[in-house]
Amino acid sequence: MTNCSLELYQPINILKPIDDNIWMVDGPIIHMDFVLGAKVPFSTRMMVVKMPDGGLWLHSPIAPDEELFAQIDALGEPTSIIAPNSIHYWYVPDWVERYPNAKVYAVPGLGDTAKRPLPIDETLSDGDTDDWYGIFDLLVFPGSVVTEAVFHHRPSKTVILCDLIENFEPRRVQSWWLRQMLKLAGAADPDGKAPIDLRMTFWKYRKIFAEKAKQMIAWNADIVIMAHGRPYLENGTKELQRAFRWVKGIE
Repeated sequence: MTNCSLELYQPINILKPIDDNIWMVDGPIIHMDFVLGAKVPFSTRMMVVKMPDGGLWLHSPIAPDEELFAQIDALGEPTSIIAPNSIHYWYVPDWVERYPNAKVYAVPGLGDTAKRPLPIDETLSDGDTDDWYGIFDLLVFPGSVVTEAVFHHRPSKTVILCDLIENFEPRRVQSWWLRQMLKLAGAADPDGKAPIDLRMTFWKYRKIFAEKAKQMIAWNADIVIMAHGRPYLENGTKELQRAFRWVKGIE
């Protein structure tokens, strides 16, 4: 266990193959602000996809690490760096510094709300994946606090998201109060989903959100990878149906 009470998905900073040309990289702990100055630990995770031309697509890059950089360099040249939601962007400038030729793609509005300067080249929008040879489906879920882009890697039938599902495993959480908080929020395995506070922020866009959730489920994915917690390496569509059942209550 780490001293922050959350067990990491070891080994970290290592490319872990999911299928042909797609990898998951588990990263170190970050701490997010909570009430009364408390800090809540989150595990981190990024995704790497190799494009048909050999370039690399990097999703939600984690803290820079020289060992990880060496693996990336051996795999190919990063050409796309994705800031996929309103809070998953912090390390993007560090990766751009390492790979200055990569284009940065970000969700709408992030350039105005980011707490550090972001070199954004393109804004993500539904279905706009021409830059990536059409191997992705893309939906942008708008929210009043967090806007998130969700990708479907067609060749591996993998849905890639960040916070629209959080699936923390209670056995990996040492702190009793944190385990209880995650369960109450609805972000605990085996019934992980968007935490209740995040769900509430989508109310204004509920009709759009519900329609996009249906489109996402219709992708018929086998695998679902999220930024925090246990990924779903099988039964992906069933897990999406379960995790987004709350959407019926806001339509």
